[in-house]
Amino acid sequence: MKVSIVILTLNSQQHIRACLSSVVSQGNNDLEIIVVDNASTDQTVPLVRGEYPQVILINNDVNRGASYARNQGIARASGAWILSLDSDVVLEPDFIEQFLLAAKGFADNIGMVQTNILDKDGRQIYSQGVYLSVWRRFFDINRGRPAGAPHPGVKRILGPCSAAAFYRRAMLEQIRETTGYFDERFFFLVEDVDLAWRARRAGWGVAFCSRSRCRHLGNGSATTAPMRQYLSFRNRYLMINKNESFWRRAVTYALALPYDVPRFFHMMLFNPHMRQER
Repeated sequence: MKVSIVILTLNSQQHIRACLSSVVSQGNNDLEIIVVDNASTDQTVPLVRGEYPQVILINNDVNRGASYARNQGIARASGAWILSLDSDVVLEPDFIEQFLLAAKGFADNIGMVQTNILDKDGRQIYSQGVYLSVWRRFFDINRGRPAGAPHPGVKRILGPCSAAAFYRRAMLEQIRETTGYFDERFFFLVEDVDLAWRARRAGWGVAFCSRSRCRHLGNGSATTAPMRQYLSFRNRYLMINKNESFWRRAVTYALALPYDVPRFFHMMLFNPHMRQER
């Protein structure tokens, strides 16, 4: 079974060598590796081109966001499964092998697979899946807990964290929107939660592959805190508006008022990205 790996880069020269080295050493000959670069100004592109000639490199002149870049990679990919990978992720040597073993037992409706993402030292959990609360806030399951902490169960997972997530090609084609597989309006952040929510609404399921382990540095693109704050706030409401029913939206917004109204005005005063939105 062919797996296509789509890796995003943005000024990633500090991380991409370790990432790609862990990918090419997987010992699987049926891997397709695609790097999509979002207009890096450092040595990322020359490094990839010079040291990894087997990699398909898409070099963008402008950064149109993570969603756009992932969609480019998915459109170019030919595998039955797509592995979305951040450039600051390092795979364990048997990462792909463990996924392929697990995939043999997947039901046909399994369209997403959460891997076991640990922190950079491998001591704590970074994400074991995305959980969506009743108030439509999203969290990484077991974030910050010891690496050996028990998982609460696959029923708690809405979908995978796209830092290291497998997506079935057939599912991606079915739920694709006019704004792409990943909704390009999100630019960055929450787009994986939106895709998972759409997939679950369409009847697709998710699995957790605990033996596919990797280490994730986190924020390898060095996105600023104000930008992350702004996009998290904006994109959460975009996601809710897309996926929730009218009455459920009304209840969610009413319950969120005590928290989000003060946050909104604080961001209007102090977050430059929020002021630019006006």
